[in-house]
Amino acid sequence: MGGVDVIVFTGGAGENQWEVREGATAGLEFLGVKMSVEKNHACRAVEATITADDSPVKVCVIPTDEELMIATDTLALVQK
Repeated sequence: MGGVDVIVFTGGAGENQWEVREGATAGLEFLGVKMSVEKNHACRAVEATITADDSPVKVCVIPTDEELMIATDTLALVQK
């Protein structure tokens, strides 16, 4: 692949726990990840980019509604 363009965190822990995101991205500087501690700590359940502005690789948080997806998929299966 030649590298990474974007790393995305979603779901409960990915959306809400800066510690999980910090731990998961620790040591990825060789890929071009430059985290912003301030942005990461401030982000909770909102769509955001949490890397430094000059980071070649973006790390983003994208909230999801997992219950809605489960309900939608279940409805689609029941209606078949």
